[in-house]
Amino acid sequence: MPPIKDAARVLSITLPYMGFELTDGAIRMMIVLTFHEMGYSAFQIAGLFLLYEIAGIVTNFVGGWLGSNLGLEKILVAGLALQVVAMGMLTVGQSWLTVPYVMITQGLSGMAKDLVKVSSKSSLKFIIPDKSDSALFKWVSIITGSKNALKGVGFFLGGVLMVVTSMQVAMAIMAVCLAVGIFFTLPALPKNLGRSHKPLDIRSQFKKTKAIHVLSGARFFLFGSRDVWFVIGLPVFLQEVLGWSYTFTAGFMGAWIIGYGMSQTAVSRFFDGGRLAISMGHESVAFWTASLILFPTLIILALSVGFDPGFVLMVGLMGYGVFFAVNSIIHSFLVLVYSDHKKASADVGFYYMANAGGRLAGTLLSGWVYQTQGFVGCLIWSCAFLIAASLVSLLLPPIPTERLETVMGAHPA
Repeated sequence: MPPIKDAARVLSITLPYMGFELTDGAIRMMIVLTFHEMGYSAFQIAGLFLLYEIAGIVTNFVGGWLGSNLGLEKILVAGLALQVVAMGMLTVGQSWLTVPYVMITQGLSGMAKDLVKVSSKSSLKFIIPDKSDSALFKWVSIITGSKNALKGVGFFLGGVLMVVTSMQVAMAIMAVCLAVGIFFTLPALPKNLGRSHKPLDIRSQFKKTKAIHVLSGARFFLFGSRDVWFVIGLPVFLQEVLGWSYTFTAGFMGAWIIGYGMSQTAVSRFFDGGRLAISMGHESVAFWTASLILFPTLIILALSVGFDPGFVLMVGLMGYGVFFAVNSIIHSFLVLVYSDHKKASADVGFYYMANAGGRLAGTLLSGWVYQTQGFVGCLIWSCAFLIAASLVSLLLPPIPTERLETVMGAHPA
């Protein structure tokens, strides 16, 4: 691992992110399973997360700006505290778990997630030495992969907790654990990390380079393509059509996300040195995005000719997860390369606002399309989003020559 200014500073601001993702995955799985058991339709369950995604859009827009003006460590702590509040609100009795009430808790959780994510991801830009792009790519891969693996563990944890105890008790346990984590995290956090010497006007959030705008557009369609079939359609299909239990459904999805996270961590092994530079052209980014279309297409064909659905989904999701991991890491690396060092958190916040917008569109469509067009319909919509993401990626400008030279370093192409 290339040297960084202070590895302890990286860990102090990213380990809380890991703990947060564990609770985030568990909450999502428990809510989906609980409300499906209560008889809610797929579209109604998708609606429970409407404020979660809307809050993410707004929070990413404002969070990056707040990080630049207040310091990334402050918005990290604020996000963790909001998650504790959201989980505490879900410890109430069953009669309180109405759709509006749960939507409000998920709105708070959505705000929390994106405050924590913007602070943790942006911190890499300030902790890793400027223009050390190979090191930056490795750390982006490791941290993004680790947090997604833990979110997968959270999915599995949510399914297990639904079997051994009630959702309310599980929420109380997780809230206490996260609150204790905040207490021990505070002394280790770097102070005023990423804070701009000159306060940024909120209007600066609209003033982005072409690269940031294009990459954000590609990110919108990329994550919409995943969530349109993965968030609601897939778990409901596994239960309604295949008859899988809560634990098996949660375990399967959790295992996929863990594998996806491990794939993200491994990406840097194949995209280092000169190979990293070569892979970053706009045509290559579009190629990696377009390659994802293969997997939902093959799943549709396999299901149509009568292959076992469980086997088809297991194999198809394995390949899809690896290729999606490559795409996600390339995007996460590029946003840090393209961002202005003086306002990196604001640029990253804008980019993740588009990410949240894609998740929102995908989540809502996942419920509606599954209810009206079935699981195959969700996969067709996924292909359409991927085509759009590929076309938008072709508009990406090249990385500046001086950055390519820095990336290639001792590994000339």
